[in-house]
Amino acid sequence: MMKHFFTLTVFLIASSSLPCSAQDTGFPFVLPTEKPNRPMSAAMERNYSAYLAPRPENNELYSQFKYTRLKGFDYNHHDGTISRRDPSKVIFANGKYYVWYTHRETPTPPKGAAASTDTVPSSDWDLSDIWYATSEDGFTWEEQGVAVPRPPKPNVGWRSVSTTDILVWKGKYYLYYQGFMEASGKRGDDCPVAVSYADSPDGPWTPHEKVVIPNGGEGEWDQYSIHDPYPLVYQGKIFLYYKSDFDGDPRLVRMQGLAIADNPLGPFEKSPLNPVINSGHETTLFPFKTGIAALVIRDGNEHSTVQYAQDGVNFEIASITGLMPNAGGPFVPDAFTDTKDGRGITWGISHFTNATGNWKKNHSILARFDCDLSLDLHDPQMKRTGYYFRPDIYFSQHLSKDQRQRITNDTRMLRAK
Repeated sequence: MMKHFFTLTVFLIASSSLPCSAQDTGFPFVLPTEKPNRPMSAAMERNYSAYLAPRPENNELYSQFKYTRLKGFDYNHHDGTISRRDPSKVIFANGKYYVWYTHRETPTPPKGAAASTDTVPSSDWDLSDIWYATSEDGFTWEEQGVAVPRPPKPNVGWRSVSTTDILVWKGKYYLYYQGFMEASGKRGDDCPVAVSYADSPDGPWTPHEKVVIPNGGEGEWDQYSIHDPYPLVYQGKIFLYYKSDFDGDPRLVRMQGLAIADNPLGPFEKSPLNPVINSGHETTLFPFKTGIAALVIRDGNEHSTVQYAQDGVNFEIASITGLMPNAGGPFVPDAFTDTKDGRGITWGISHFTNATGNWKKNHSILARFDCDLSLDLHDPQMKRTGYYFRPDIYFSQHLSKDQRQRITNDTRMLRAK
């Protein structure tokens, strides 16, 4: 009897040390940092193949975003007559930070295309010039005034110049911007891209007085507009990203394209794969490792994502997040260095549209955003998943009058059956 007991005990111990197949055990309680060799659902396969890490807090391209009010800007008691929006990337030069942006100062707030005149704006970015400001700390700014004014008619941008971004190339500075030749809204947001250049970030700026990135041909996705020009230096060339609209107002959906040049004044050649990003309301990109990362906010199937393209062209979702910066202009120290080891971003300037919630006083304000999308920063607070909102934030997203009436009618029909 003792012999049989000993034999059984040895067998059980030996059996417990034998490896079990993955099919015989549940998924590990401690989430593996590397993809396990076992059958997995599509969701778990994606968790290891689609993202840079299986947990968001370990994903170098995941972050929350924090916002701070900026000091130094006056908005005329927020009556809608002064607006600042669509900031450029932030650069550091002459011992301080620089940012450029759309500046509108008009006698009235926007009144719509039909009511617009030579002094009354149709939209928040109509009748605008490009201004700039400087800062020693990124929180308090000193407005320096106009950088690129509207040129005289009929030059590109005579109606409005807006939505600028900065390039530093071989010791010179280039501001790209949208150039409107009529009030926004008369034919949508029809405009091409123009550029001005200078030897100093303080100017003076010389307009090139030519369209550098034209709209697409008739029937093409970017036939009406080239918005948000956003240049980076990558692979020894100027990679200029932009957005345009599909389908037309009010059904438009925005996507992003790419144009590449060897010279800041062109010619720019559009990528044959355009659009290269299928979503996003504005352009915000930066070098990351060997490729390019993008913040993709609002609009499209892949809104609220951070994406990455190892070749700067073929973007894939790297993370999903929330409260992303509108029109973010990040501080990107290696934006123009043609780096092969992009370090990422930690802060920048963005905007909030209709800042008071009153469309009769519609205007935008600039704000600072902070994040941890950097290989050189480890901020656990930025890596948390989930925001807490008070109930009133949710209740502010209430049903419309028409929606309530539809629900009432549906209930009446159900009772009548």
